[in-house]
Amino acid sequence: MSLFKRFLFYFGGFGLGLVLLYFFVGGSGASCEYDYGPGARTKKNIRLKKRVFSKNSLQFLKNNQLDTSAISYLLKKGSVLFSESNTKLDSCKVYVIEGESASDESQKDIKNIKMTIQNCSKTATVQNIIISE
Repeated sequence: MSLFKRFLFYFGGFGLGLVLLYFFVGGSGASCEYDYGPGARTKKNIRLKKRVFSKNSLQFLKNNQLDTSAISYLLKKGSVLFSESNTKLDSCKVYVIEGESASDESQKDIKNIKMTIQNCSKTATVQNIIISE
């Protein structure tokens, strides 16, 4: 078999495999997100848990005319500040997450928010929220 035919068979099978993979993974609603970095794993772990808000954080949201969707957006697009987090605790680790509050770039009052989250085994408690400069 010539070299050209070998490449033709190889790339034909490879292409067919990609098409089948697209139909199997694409149609099932499975996501192929990159969650292998420590920040992405931490945010995903917090997003999957029941979220509880402290009185302080609820008051902050009310005073600054924000809702819980800003927190959800921050947990999706924000960055984890491990230098300010306390990950050495055995029971519930405390993480600091920082990012912008608005998902729409055309909004006029985009705020940089820094929040502290206590990540326990079954719940994630938003303890404190501040607007950072």
